[in-house]
Amino acid sequence: MPPPPNSPRAFRVVAFILRPPLLAMTKRDWRGVEHMPRDRGFIVASNHMTNIDPLTFAHFLWDNGFTPKILAKASLFKVPVVGKVLLATGQIPVHRNTAAAGESLQSAIAAIDDGACVAVFPEGTLTRDPELWPMVGKTGVARLALTTRAPVIPVAQWGPQTLLGRYKKLLRPIPPKKVSVVAGPPVDLDDLYDRPQDNATLREATERVMAAITTLLEDLRAEPAPTVRYDMRKPNAPRDASAGGDAAPRPEVP
Repeated sequence: MPPPPNSPRAFRVVAFILRPPLLAMTKRDWRGVEHMPRDRGFIVASNHMTNIDPLTFAHFLWDNGFTPKILAKASLFKVPVVGKVLLATGQIPVHRNTAAAGESLQSAIAAIDDGACVAVFPEGTLTRDPELWPMVGKTGVARLALTTRAPVIPVAQWGPQTLLGRYKKLLRPIPPKKVSVVAGPPVDLDDLYDRPQDNATLREATERVMAAITTLLEDLRAEPAPTVRYDMRKPNAPRDASAGGDAAPRPEVP
């Protein structure tokens, strides 16, 4: 398969190394690529369940003709080997709660202006939901979307967690695991573009993105998501809108 147009040499090398084992370890169910524009920069936003789903996410994008620039935690760029690979392939470090935090947004804006596919995990970290549903997102994706007015394409992944469990270090490649990655139509944010980027607007835009991702994931899992999204700031909040107290603990999905 030819690499995407204008893909960096370093990214082609990494894809050459990683793509064969990913093909061997997975049975791929990929859908919805028709929703991704090929004539302009855009944002693609996915749920985040396990440390391997950035690879399955990138695999989906690469094999469908896009070279993603993934917004990743700045700490990863300090990890030996991993950091050099991230820098060489043009990924974007996210400096949270530092004076350099704005640099991440400006780098992502510049990438979109250059026509790139900027990939984000709006939750900012692995979901803490016991059943791996998307949790409350951070507002970075909203700032980026409202500033650039670029399309935001929601993506749901299901299956990477069977290849590598959340917080686990041991891969389970045998037998090959079914990995579903589905993209949906752009999230409608048109009515928010001309509003001030205050907390209410950013939260509204973020929740629309998370809701679109969740809807796609409900279809993949063939079950409804909890009526109340898990919030790391309120870990003991009820999970059902009709509940009068804390919801009963649920078994964690591997």
